[in-house]
Amino acid sequence: MSYREGHHFSLAKHTYKGHAGVDFTKISEDELRKLWIETMQNGMHGLCFSMYEDGQKPGDVITVEQVQRRIEIIKPYTKWVRSFSCIEGNEHIPRVAKKNGLKTLVGAWLGDDLEMNETEIEALIALAKEGCVDIAAVGNEVLYRNDLTKEQLLGYINRVKQALPDVQVGYVDAYYEFTQHPEIVDASDVILSNCYPYWEGCPIEHSLGHMQQMFGQATDAAWGKKVIITETGWPSQGSSLKGAVSNAENAMKYFINTQVWAAKDNVEIFYFSSFDESWKVGAEGDVGAYWGLWDKNEKLKF
Repeated sequence: MSYREGHHFSLAKHTYKGHAGVDFTKISEDELRKLWIETMQNGMHGLCFSMYEDGQKPGDVITVEQVQRRIEIIKPYTKWVRSFSCIEGNEHIPRVAKKNGLKTLVGAWLGDDLEMNETEIEALIALAKEGCVDIAAVGNEVLYRNDLTKEQLLGYINRVKQALPDVQVGYVDAYYEFTQHPEIVDASDVILSNCYPYWEGCPIEHSLGHMQQMFGQATDAAWGKKVIITETGWPSQGSSLKGAVSNAENAMKYFINTQVWAAKDNVEIFYFSSFDESWKVGAEGDVGAYWGLWDKNEKLKF
């Protein structure tokens, strides 16, 4: 997810009332780093899996050995792993995760290439039938990108639900898309919501409250269905966006606050992301390469 004109930081209220977060004004820089490490060691619900090393990008086929190495690094810190595609080596992620005792949210990447969509959907169904999928995500931000019509997307969701009656099926998008598309909510077993205060230019001091309002809007739209935050995070360096400043201090504060809130209110969050990936620039700008909890050399950042 990246910046979209027209979606700016605000304090609009929804029904969800959340946790105030940590008072960082009383914490030194050294204490902040220690608290970050402690929060990491306490573990988290889920992590978005970053598959690509330097010089690699989507379209490159990744080996099972590379996936295994990175799963072994993150598995002490998380219960779940989220993947974004089911081909080109991405199919290794849920298989290896399961062998390592982790649960999986497995995504089929959908876009405007209908032939490629068929390959992704069939691969998702096959992985689920192998027993590798705990939650199936049919598409990621397809409506946000305007890659498919709502009717096309519903066709894919219903097809996967029919093929996998014993697997929870949902669709991932920005939190506000579920308000705008109640038919997607109706078709989904679970609501998979991306919530990024950073991309709405929100200052770090308001970021936890703003994410809770995003979660509240998705919860209102869900009409009682479970809402999972499938992506949220903060870049540790790069250009800033309005009041949202990209630096190590803010990245640590945001991570700590999300995990404190998640634990207190039993909110399921997949943090974005595990490792820095150099290819993730372009539309996201230079910050795209710096969303990981680990750096591109697979070392913990702080």
